[in-house]
Amino acid sequence: MTYTAHINHDAVLRARVALLGSQTLPVRQEVAAYRVLAQVSPLAYLPLLIVALYEYSRQDFAHDHDTALALRAEAVAAARRMYAAEPDRADLLLTALRRYKKQLLLMERQEELAAVDREMAQVMAR
Repeated sequence: MTYTAHINHDAVLRARVALLGSQTLPVRQEVAAYRVLAQVSPLAYLPLLIVALYEYSRQDFAHDHDTALALRAEAVAAARRMYAAEPDRADLLLTALRRYKKQLLLMERQEELAAVDREMAQVMAR
């Protein structure tokens, strides 16, 4: 079975139509569209997904710290999946890690901060 056999082509088409529509989408719908499109075109859509996930966590889940943390962790994972030679990868990864760290600090999750700091240092050293 090829990779394309796992792609829901209808979902890809719906996501593209939603993003190309004339109306502004709620960030929730942007995230859903970028999640789908990042599977078929990661170079184009992973950076957009990273930004949209942060906005979604900040706008819709500022009061729900656990969900905000999960969305920011997803943004970090998306940044890690970016192609290593992508020029903006390091900046996007550092930004995602800083935002994740900020949420960890807000939630007083000290045990996870050291790992985030180590990863940030590794990214900056490259």
